[in-house]
Amino acid sequence: MTEPETAPAQAPEHEPRPDDAQAPERHTDLAAAARVLDEPGGLPAALEAILMVADTPVATTQLATVLARPEPEIEEALAELVTGYQEQHRGFVLREQGGGWRYYSNPTFAPVVDAFVLDGQTARLTQASLETLAVIAYRQPVSRGRIAAIRGVNVDGVVRTLLSRGLIEEAGQDPDGGANLYQTTSYFLERLGLRSLDDLPPLAPYLPEIEDLDGSPETSTIAADLEEPT
Repeated sequence: MTEPETAPAQAPEHEPRPDDAQAPERHTDLAAAARVLDEPGGLPAALEAILMVADTPVATTQLATVLARPEPEIEEALAELVTGYQEQHRGFVLREQGGGWRYYSNPTFAPVVDAFVLDGQTARLTQASLETLAVIAYRQPVSRGRIAAIRGVNVDGVVRTLLSRGLIEEAGQDPDGGANLYQTTSYFLERLGLRSLDDLPPLAPYLPEIEDLDGSPETSTIAADLEEPT
């Protein structure tokens, strides 16, 4: 007697694997952001908090997304902040520039800002400031991220110092990532006694040499990073 054929066991559609991640999805907590708006100050205060920590202008659409509010409501709150600062004669202003909103010092108080900046001119630049200034001079326009990659350290504080000394200035934004770009100023050329950036000396002769295994010298990596075209 022929025994009935047994159907082969069907493999499960998906075998659980040990490396299957069970971690929760990472996302912006819009509910928490919405609850914060019930705090004293509400939406205007929330906008101030965001813009105070922003390194680059923040678009209205991004603010609306983060705060889960319609764009017209965001625009109205921003307009109220602008008007309020003007009426209070604050030392800063809120402007829409470069595709987004950002705080700037009030032009009315430019003389005192200049006095503060010039007062810092008497102090000598640190080694870190000089190295960062060299990177900007030879690679401009260049972003903070690129400067940090070349130097191997965070350069936020040093860049702020060079900006306050008037040796560098913002030079637009990176079209790919949107990061601020920096370049040297005419004051930088004046302090170094240069007519233009073309008068900058070749960098390689001033950098240490690295010996190859066969004994021949080669230019250090940092020299290549600084001298290659942007």
